[in-house]
Amino acid sequence: MTLTRDSGVVLRTYRLGEADRIVVLLTEEHGKVRAVAKGVRRTSSKFGARLEPLSHVALLLWQGRNELAVVNQAEVLDHFRAVREDLERVGAGLSMAEVADQLSQEGHRDPGLYRMVVGALRALGEPRHDPSIVVPAFFLKVLALEGAEPVITACASCRKVDIELVAFDITEGGALCRDCRRGRPVSAAALDVVQQILGGSLARVLAAPRPACADEVAALATEAMEAHLDRRLRAVRSSVSLTW
Repeated sequence: MTLTRDSGVVLRTYRLGEADRIVVLLTEEHGKVRAVAKGVRRTSSKFGARLEPLSHVALLLWQGRNELAVVNQAEVLDHFRAVREDLERVGAGLSMAEVADQLSQEGHRDPGLYRMVVGALRALGEPRHDPSIVVPAFFLKVLALEGAEPVITACASCRKVDIELVAFDITEGGALCRDCRRGRPVSAAALDVVQQILGGSLARVLAAPRPACADEVAALATEAMEAHLDRRLRAVRSSVSLTW
């Protein structure tokens, strides 16, 4: 068996037998990892609460011949209590965890995605940051990381610049002008927020009051992410706070 040290974010868990649980983590050094946390469902477990979804932990893992590793130790790096104890924020966090779970690959290191997930959860834990902006900002930044960000500075169809953009269709690649319009209408304000997020002004967007177009930005970002994943995001669609 091999003993491995790593840090990771718990994306989801599910039961295994009477007392164990399988923990799915996005780790810094080994990408997505599935590990067995033995006895974690017992009240006497020494690290049960440390391996809840959205926890950021330092890990000691035993990796044997089997596909699953075994958690030997887990120490909290970030508990994200402000996220996990608030219904709106935990729904937002689970939406981001679902995306990370879908994009990450087992055994394939992805430091950019790992840093983005940790940073997004920290931003989500800040009381002054609106969850309705943090989640779409995360989606858009992850799409940029994947090389799949929507076109929003020119018409995605005819490629004309310095032209009014009035619609959004991710199958066409992003925003569209009046001559090419199809898909959903889009406001200039929403496109401006998206451009700020993708253009390096995310901190300014998060520090500002919630924009009136927040729901519209969320809808665009979710549509783009679901098209990239080719699946619906269950956590987003079931969230009580994100209704678009």
